[in-house]
Amino acid sequence: MNRALKRSPSADGVRDVAEVPYVELYDGRVQGVVSSGSDPNRVYVAFLQAGTLSFNCSTNNNRPCGGLRGGPCKHISGLVDEAVAQFGGPAVARFLKLPVDPDTVTSGHDVIRHARGGQVKIPVGEVFSRFLFDLRFVELDEIDGYCPEMAWFVG
Repeated sequence: MNRALKRSPSADGVRDVAEVPYVELYDGRVQGVVSSGSDPNRVYVAFLQAGTLSFNCSTNNNRPCGGLRGGPCKHISGLVDEAVAQFGGPAVARFLKLPVDPDTVTSGHDVIRHARGGQVKIPVGEVFSRFLFDLRFVELDEIDGYCPEMAWFVG
């Protein structure tokens, strides 16, 4: 079987896309979109910033998450769990510049316990629009042969 993306040797590859439909390591952040546990029409945009380990979580229309009192909320924890599942603990630890041996990071909890930064805001529309852009690729019809929209995956 050919794969467009290389699987990380330390990642188990099992992701809960119903809970966290989108996670990426981008622009100095582990960031993504997390489903609301109570409202199927609501999603949260969350991130954990590299270096400072600052964080934020709010709905896609900029309403703040109620669970950010005193540290990262359950949405951020779920996001980091899925990042570790997808990319592997060592890759996430190196990306976030955690002050530990990257090979000791095996779960999202190993990452979150180092989150000492405070809450910072970024335009959540930037992260959410990246999610929406990626959704277009899910909707492509199956084709045989070359697909220009997916060419950046290969190589």
